[in-house]
Amino acid sequence: MASPLTHAIVGATLGYQLRLGAANAWWIAMACAVAPDLDAIGFWLGVPYDSFWGHRGFTHSILFAALLSWMCVWWTGNSAGRLRLWSVYWMATLSHGVLDAMTDGGFGVAFFSPVDQSRYFFPLRPIHVSSMSPKDLLGPHGLDVLINEIFWVWIPCGLTLIIVWWWNRGRVISSSE
Repeated sequence: MASPLTHAIVGATLGYQLRLGAANAWWIAMACAVAPDLDAIGFWLGVPYDSFWGHRGFTHSILFAALLSWMCVWWTGNSAGRLRLWSVYWMATLSHGVLDAMTDGGFGVAFFSPVDQSRYFFPLRPIHVSSMSPKDLLGPHGLDVLINEIFWVWIPCGLTLIIVWWWNRGRVISSSE
């Protein structure tokens, strides 16, 4: 898995790109990007890694991303721009599995769960896998992972933000957009 901080950065980047104005919408986008790793609780409770509820199983799927996004839009009660919010939350949640499928460890991501429990990786896997141990995240391995993620995820997110800002500078966005 990529680190929780990196998943949150991708969620914030998506929120900015799609011009979410409300601060709580950005926080929800970041939470959606991190949420699939709640399945790590099962890992510590003995749930087999390759099971439906195992790490990188159903909570990393396209369907889970759609359901979580719908629940977040419903929970916030925001009646304006629901489709836009849903799409941001969906992309933020789905970005989690995409990053995990680009790591150099684990058993892959069950993108098509519950229909297909097969686990997938992308051909390009430059992101170092992060430990599921909080203790390891703060040690030398965690620093190595963080440096790798800065190069492969944070810098591209930063460049994306600069490009989007530059493209939209001076542009007035109506509330209906």
